[in-house]
Amino acid sequence: MLRVSGTDPSTNCAGLSRRTVLHAGVLGFTGLSLADLLRSRAAQAANAVPRKSNSVILIWLDGGPSQFETYDPKPEAPVEVRGPYAAVETSLSGARFSETLPLSAKWAHKMALVRSVYHNNGDHFAGAHCMLTGRFGATGADKDQKYPSVGSYISRLRGPNRPGIPAYVGVPAAESVYLYPGYQGASYLGAAYNPFDADWDHKYIGAAAKTKIQTPPMFRASGSRGRVSRRVRLLDRVDNLAREVDRSGMIAGADQYTRQAIEIVMSSEIREAFDIDSEPAAIAERYGESPWCRYTLMARRLVERGATFVTVDMPHWDDHDNIKEGIRPKCAAMDRAVASLIQDLHERGMLDSTLVVVMGEFGRTPKLNKGLPDLNRHVPGRDHWGQSMTVMMAGGGLRTGQVVGATNALGEHPIESPYRPEDVLATIYHVMGIDPNTEFHDRVGRPVPILTTGAPIRELV
Repeated sequence: MLRVSGTDPSTNCAGLSRRTVLHAGVLGFTGLSLADLLRSRAAQAANAVPRKSNSVILIWLDGGPSQFETYDPKPEAPVEVRGPYAAVETSLSGARFSETLPLSAKWAHKMALVRSVYHNNGDHFAGAHCMLTGRFGATGADKDQKYPSVGSYISRLRGPNRPGIPAYVGVPAAESVYLYPGYQGASYLGAAYNPFDADWDHKYIGAAAKTKIQTPPMFRASGSRGRVSRRVRLLDRVDNLAREVDRSGMIAGADQYTRQAIEIVMSSEIREAFDIDSEPAAIAERYGESPWCRYTLMARRLVERGATFVTVDMPHWDDHDNIKEGIRPKCAAMDRAVASLIQDLHERGMLDSTLVVVMGEFGRTPKLNKGLPDLNRHVPGRDHWGQSMTVMMAGGGLRTGQVVGATNALGEHPIESPYRPEDVLATIYHVMGIDPNTEFHDRVGRPVPILTTGAPIRELV
């Protein structure tokens, strides 16, 4: 790791502290230096498969969203099943969404709604591990990640679509069930393939938070000094520091990977990719001010500039009670973010090459409960339900504009075209041109394929 220090006991000429002027080599919060990552990827380049320029934006609804209040309403079901919201028509003939998603309803013709996904497990940790890795392994009693995530495999096999941009990014930070990076991490692939977390200060932020999401502090060229992540400490006056480092000859004396690390971290390309403050006003206004919407805009900027896999974290979907009021702000923000993203990608000619996926760890119970009386909260909600859920996909060259599968009249279980998480992930790997039979060695040296079961969803490919 390169540490650049000034001579003043407190700051250098760029106004940076001597103690931690710049940790130029650290990527994310993994403890792995960016220089180490570059060495690792150079060593593995000979084994890499040919790159395909497609990308993925995963909108992760942590906590488990209700399919009834989003993409699979049951308006003809009894009130205790259909819940507090009505259904609305969409731009896709015969498909209705919950009235909580009016903007997305206008873009349904660009979506594929896979309404028949299931894994039959109501444990947050088991469900998230399965949805993100394609295997069960973790539970509430044993939370450790057992297998690499879909984002990490794609990062390992594809790398970035453009040099100088991280392949795998989490905005604000990739997580699952409060764990960072949780089951979005690389496991035995190695920390080099963990997500680069863009804005640790705002991790797990809610949809209705009033925080103004701007360019992450580590990528601001000017302005007030900001608190940056645990290990990545790029302070505000990066341009001055870059000139200072260059004058010192330190870059010339470093090995090639350390030089590359410095160049990436200080590059105008990566700073520009994260710079949502420079987004044209009309586009920024379309997305709106919710943190979730702003981070979705950041995700579009990242894939446009070369990131391969970006996770947008949208947490707090564990609505055991008061689902009517509790889910409303989340649906409003997710609705606007997804609709704006699809429109934006479509207008830029990027939708065919960018796969958008919206999912969480499971669905919610078909019948409303009585709230949480043990906590003196008596307004109905929905509990965990791994027997049925909806996964939304858009773009990526898939055959969209259709509903795939169906659940029974009460939304209890699939009755048509049932699919499992492994099939969802196999579809993502298909879009990315990755063979899910590709093997990597686990921590004890055994060869393990990316997936042991599952196939791309036939209606989509």
